[in-house]
Amino acid sequence: MWQDYYCVNTIEEALQILAGRGEKARIVAGATDLILELERGVRKGVETLVDISRVPHLDRIVLDEDDMIHLGPLVTHNHCVASKLLVERAFPLAQAAWEVGAPQIRNRGTVAGNLITASPANDTIPPLMALSARLRLRSLQLGERVVPLEDFYTGVRRTVMRPDEILVDISFPALKTYQRGTFVKLGLRQAQAISLVNAAILLTWDDKRVKRAVITLGAVAPTIIHAAEAEHFLAGRELDEATIEQASRLARQAARSIDDVRSSADYRDEMVRVCVARGLRALAQRQERQTFPSNPVLLWGQDYLGEAPQIPASSHHPLQSPIITHINGQRYTFTGAHHKTLLRLLREDAGLTGTKEGCAEGECGACTVFLDGVAVMSCLVPAPRSHQAQIVTVEGLAAGGQLHPVQQGFIDAGAVQCGYCTPGFLMSAAKLLEERPNPTRSEIQQAISGNLCRCTGYYTIVSAIERAAQLALPQGGPHE
Repeated sequence: MWQDYYCVNTIEEALQILAGRGEKARIVAGATDLILELERGVRKGVETLVDISRVPHLDRIVLDEDDMIHLGPLVTHNHCVASKLLVERAFPLAQAAWEVGAPQIRNRGTVAGNLITASPANDTIPPLMALSARLRLRSLQLGERVVPLEDFYTGVRRTVMRPDEILVDISFPALKTYQRGTFVKLGLRQAQAISLVNAAILLTWDDKRVKRAVITLGAVAPTIIHAAEAEHFLAGRELDEATIEQASRLARQAARSIDDVRSSADYRDEMVRVCVARGLRALAQRQERQTFPSNPVLLWGQDYLGEAPQIPASSHHPLQSPIITHINGQRYTFTGAHHKTLLRLLREDAGLTGTKEGCAEGECGACTVFLDGVAVMSCLVPAPRSHQAQIVTVEGLAAGGQLHPVQQGFIDAGAVQCGYCTPGFLMSAAKLLEERPNPTRSEIQQAISGNLCRCTGYYTIVSAIERAAQLALPQGGPHE
């Protein structure tokens, strides 16, 4: 994996390390892509990780006096989902962020990281391209430069970023009252799915006619595609069914889809037509927000306010350096674990084997824990990120000799089958009840969308969480 790990609390410190280490260093924010890239050999020669995840004020979404929206480099996908500003004035981005992974992934994965990973299947790139986003990059040698997102990519997983640069700001114009847009994704399942095809559509209206259209297509070619002929065709037209059909056919022709292990080119071409038509129909009928939840489940609980926890001082974790952390309220000191994931640290060094490894790729949720108050996949968190952090594992749910309501609910409903996935479900359910004590069935389904049960025990699991909610209410009373 890596040799050196730095936890910094200023961007300037990170820039100094990058300037000295060059191509051997990488910035870490969420690490949900980077850990997999390192394990699979996609990013080779990386020896040093520079963790900026606790630098203050980088996780903010703001609107400036010029009506420009700015995203800091630590803005996660769940920050976007929870942002009233983005939902109201950059809806395609909020919708795309909601489609990413599952709550545990959205709590760690950042929009900046999604852009830098540079996969054309990454969901936030097409809406940001449609919104004319600009990226501000900083390095010690060049200072700052601003790059339009459309000029940022040079190919699959290739960008114009230099090894010593950090992406410090993402900006784009907030949508006006006469602009509306949407994002449509096709995956193999509703959550935890890489796009086979996705499309961002942004329309500027002049009364009932489309004045200007932007359609960007992802996951179909090595880079994001602009459906230019479809955009030109829509300009000046009313969005009736005939117009929608012709525009979606023109978008299909623009796709130039690829064949790969997830889809054939022919299927992708046809699904481009279908997705663009769905998006345009939704906009024509003003129904583009129907699939976006009014109160999305975040698995943040009650205490987390969306701000990165600060650390009193930066730290360096070479071989044998200590990681000092708190797990289930107890202080631990570990040495020789700096190169591991948090999952391996918990199991191998802390001896807390309740947290399971089901896939080690952030797909199954069996390794879900709480990191500084939010639910995350511990297999995708570098172990040094736990330094000066607060962690809760499944062993910490019960208190005072009494089972947590979700544990009792699983017993009452007989929701444990082989049991391997159960710790992850318990953690997601516990954080859900902390966030909203009386969840609907839809909210329960949102909360466990990142947890897989290979025994197909979902009906009893949902029932167990409903039972747990009843037990947790005052006097165990019924739902209102």
